[in-house]
Amino acid sequence: MRKTELLASVVTMLVLMAGCQDRNPSTAPPSTETSAPHAPTSMPAAANRPTDAWLGKWIGPEGTFLTLSRNNEKYVVKIQSLDGPATYQGDAAGESIQFVRQGRTESIHAGSGRETGMKWLLDKKNCLIIQTGEGFCRD
Repeated sequence: MRKTELLASVVTMLVLMAGCQDRNPSTAPPSTETSAPHAPTSMPAAANRPTDAWLGKWIGPEGTFLTLSRNNEKYVVKIQSLDGPATYQGDAAGESIQFVRQGRTESIHAGSGRETGMKWLLDKKNCLIIQTGEGFCRD
């Protein structure tokens, strides 16, 4: 994905998110609920997947990064590698996210910096790993 396409995607996502917000809550009808608030019923049951905690940006060495987001039941896996950016569609698979890259099924799983096999990430504790030598961390 080129820089302009990425920017257009981000702007579109922000516009869509803004459209979902109630800008004037005082016009909302009064609630008739008497019990404690609860999660919206429209939220899919899969929203509580352990892999949802991974949403957001993860940093790798030398300007690389991984960004995970959701599009309904699917994950959007964006990888900025030294070869440039690439975007894939991913699926939850227990405690991992699977996606297909160049005809091969890849799996993103949690691990430590040491498990990435990358000297730049050795001291990190909160990381995501695709394969040895391809890891991204948050701490």
